[in-house]
Amino acid sequence: MPISLVSPLTQNALAALRAGDSVLLSGVVYTARDAAHARLCQALAAGQSLPVDLRGQTVFYAGPTPTPPGKASGAIGPTTSVRMDPYTPPLLDYGVCAIIGKGERGQAVKDSFVANSAVYFAAVAGCAAYMASCIRNVEVVAYDDLGTESIKRLTVENLPLTVAIDVVGGDFYTQGRALYLQSQKQRSFSE
Repeated sequence: MPISLVSPLTQNALAALRAGDSVLLSGVVYTARDAAHARLCQALAAGQSLPVDLRGQTVFYAGPTPTPPGKASGAIGPTTSVRMDPYTPPLLDYGVCAIIGKGERGQAVKDSFVANSAVYFAAVAGCAAYMASCIRNVEVVAYDDLGTESIKRLTVENLPLTVAIDVVGGDFYTQGRALYLQSQKQRSFSE
């Protein structure tokens, strides 16, 4: 049974999650991809205010396609998270509490999730049209000149996610690999 969560997420909600938990996320989420991350981290390094306050917020590594008539959003799917690894620790240190993406993260980023009591959610790749159906509203809030890579405030309803890294360092990618290898060993013994 998936866990229903509402963003912005509380520290209690984050602390209760464990790697592998299925989640249905509703509420506010901000999109940001490579170009936006570079600008955000440049501003932080220069001691400048960010154009949108992301403290306590969830960032989705995505950029929705143009919105078709009669829809709240165009197709939207997660981008490969490792590309954001250089930018993730500064944003977690700033106060971002959760990130949505796809794929494994480097050790320094995993450590940063734990140090900041933050969570990494994995979204299923290849389901961009379905994920768009979970979006109720899209509003550009920063870096409009970046087009699809601008920062957008999304209102989502029941966005399906999996906890990939939890606040205590549980890593679903590592756990999943271990479970698969164990099942293969058991299978070879039974043959």
